[in-house]
Amino acid sequence: MKKLQLLLLLVTTTAFSQKIPIIDLENLDGETVSSSIFTAKEDKIKIITFWATWCIPCLNELSSISEVYEDWKSKYEFDFYAISIDDDRTVRKVAPLTNGKNWPYTILLDTNQDFKRNLNINTIPHLIMVKNGEIIYTKNGFVKGDESKIEEVLSKKVE
Repeated sequence: MKKLQLLLLLVTTTAFSQKIPIIDLENLDGETVSSSIFTAKEDKIKIITFWATWCIPCLNELSSISEVYEDWKSKYEFDFYAISIDDDRTVRKVAPLTNGKNWPYTILLDTNQDFKRNLNINTIPHLIMVKNGEIIYTKNGFVKGDESKIEEVLSKKVE
């Protein structure tokens, strides 16, 4: 049992000790945005989720969080970034989809998936919380109701 606990501690520590790589992304206006915005040493939480237009669980996650987003903003200090990993073939669908959904997030594009790859993310949706430039929480996948779990973590990390 103690070996299992030690292994879990080691895996958890390793996962969260990862540094944010500095990669150029784009916003929907075609402007370059450096991922250094996530490395600032500030108490404000930054929530980053990796998604794609063809990923149904991703769309469900973003839509579910959108429903509670205003409530979260009234309670917690955070910024939310939805980083699309759509490639050259599907990236043209990102702006119409996000505009149609009226999502309140900052949308960034990782068309070559350099940021995703440098963070060793293999599956989407993949959500990360960053505080003071350090990854403090990660979550893979999404099922309805996960937004409550995300808010629970957010409420504890904001303190």
